[in-house]
Amino acid sequence: MVDIETPDRIETIGADFFADPHRHYRRWREYGPVRRVRFPDGVIRWVILGHAEGRAALADPRLRKNIAHVEALVSAKRQTPPMNPRQIALLTHMLNIDPPDHSRLRKLVSKAFTAHRVAALRPRIEQITSALLDGIDGRDEVDLLREFAVPLPITVICELLGVPPAERDDFQQWTQDLVGVVGREAERTRASLAMIGYLTRLVRAKQATPADDLLSGLVQVGEDGDALTEPELVAMSFLLLVAGYETTVNLIANGTYALLQHPDRFHALRADPAAIPSAVEEFLRYDGPVNLSTVRFTTEPIHIADITIPADELVYIALEAANRDPARYPDPHILDPTRDSSGHLAFGHGIHFCLGAPLARMEAQIAFTALLQHFPNLYLSPIATTTAWQSSTLIRGLLELPVRLR
Repeated sequence: MVDIETPDRIETIGADFFADPHRHYRRWREYGPVRRVRFPDGVIRWVILGHAEGRAALADPRLRKNIAHVEALVSAKRQTPPMNPRQIALLTHMLNIDPPDHSRLRKLVSKAFTAHRVAALRPRIEQITSALLDGIDGRDEVDLLREFAVPLPITVICELLGVPPAERDDFQQWTQDLVGVVGREAERTRASLAMIGYLTRLVRAKQATPADDLLSGLVQVGEDGDALTEPELVAMSFLLLVAGYETTVNLIANGTYALLQHPDRFHALRADPAAIPSAVEEFLRYDGPVNLSTVRFTTEPIHIADITIPADELVYIALEAANRDPARYPDPHILDPTRDSSGHLAFGHGIHFCLGAPLARMEAQIAFTALLQHFPNLYLSPIATTTAWQSSTLIRGLLELPVRLR
């Protein structure tokens, strides 16, 4: 059994990591399914690479979630001042807390974010998708990220939550600052404080004048006298907006990019639209929208794959690595839309499994069905000699996707 005191290899996340994390994960995996990794801020964290180990860790109650405690650990390890309390409040949503608080919040949110509400969105999503594709039809070359993959989910999630159209550009910029390039703490602070102010005003507007949208439903939902407080409503709105937008953008863009790198698979999928739901699962497995899970921490020594992770350590599950674990998926680095991709961890696992997974899947299925029908000869632009990716440990996302439409 390897102990932290035993000299051991420490991996590093450098600038080249973001362009191709899979290359790094393949090398790291040679030394085992659990690695110590130095992040860009200089702090060493533990990263779980294996599928079986990652799936177990995602559901392990010994790996805790409490954003205030995480921030205290990070500040101590970096020897920097802690995060602004208002920022911590914004991040105190159900993805960053444990039971019983998590159970209470998820139960209340699930009463408003129902399967029926999601299913009812299908005609509107199809309408938005068609309008976006019609809008670029007739052009030779477009940035499909900016013209399609971004506006589709941002329109859907903002309409779902009742964000006015005039305010969506600001929200989009704040989101990019919050999940984007590592190391830009000043931009993150400004974006989070702006988001707090905006969402607080939006929540109060819904409290005063409820409408037929999800946020109004969250404002009004309750059970046995319990209801979401204003800070909880702000944090929950933040989670739903960011998660509902950023993950779906990159599911659509990453999947399209992967498909266009394999024209034979593009044309096979276009010829068989019934296979698109299965193909979406493969896109999620092959290059999903989330690279590393949100952070967890240990309160006691934990043994994973003959490795001892001590108490008070920060732990991530590398979802991208787990989904390409050769012990789980044969030939994992090959895109195969016909394979059985079930069991992938792109949406997490356990009690923190993504609440919006059904919506993301539905949006992606609609998007790919329409895209392949509209542009049967779609291909990557010759100007795309290099591929630019976000410098984010959380998000796996492109910065642009130039394509030729014909």
